[in-house]
Amino acid sequence: MEETLIYPPRTMMEVFKMLPEGTLAEIINNRLYMSPSPVGKHQRVLRDLFRSIDKFIVANKAGEIFFAPFDVFLDEEENAVQPDIIFVSASNLSIVDDDGVIHGIPDLLIELLSPGNPTHDTVTKKELYEKFGVKEYWIVDPATKATIGYALSGGVYKKIESEVGKIDSILLSKSFSF
Repeated sequence: MEETLIYPPRTMMEVFKMLPEGTLAEIINNRLYMSPSPVGKHQRVLRDLFRSIDKFIVANKAGEIFFAPFDVFLDEEENAVQPDIIFVSASNLSIVDDDGVIHGIPDLLIELLSPGNPTHDTVTKKELYEKFGVKEYWIVDPATKATIGYALSGGVYKKIESEVGKIDSILLSKSFSF
């Protein structure tokens, strides 16, 4: 999403909004993070997982599902992320604007680990998503297909029983294999 430069950007969010479309970048707690394009294994696991979940979402008219790069503005000042997979339930679709950008809190987010910085997903983003109240968060290691899931309970993430190559979503009451 590009914006015309009227004056030099004053905030990281203004810098973020000026980046060329498709740039892999996020703002977390007013700090800009950029990453390289994902590798083949990451893309294959993302594709297979997306297909599995999308089939269920469409068949059940449960909401909308998106995949990266796709901007999610958790707030308008200092937190915009690009999760690998984003699910917004039918009852929460008002957060998806006419341009297809999300302004609000999705119901389910899935991140595939980057080999260069796994703590970004396992610590930084986990804490961010918990703080903002994302109902369910999954982390997938594309190298091993190991999964770690978290469900929000009383404002705190509780770990979900995990299996290799499988996500058991409490939110969707469904298991997804990939």
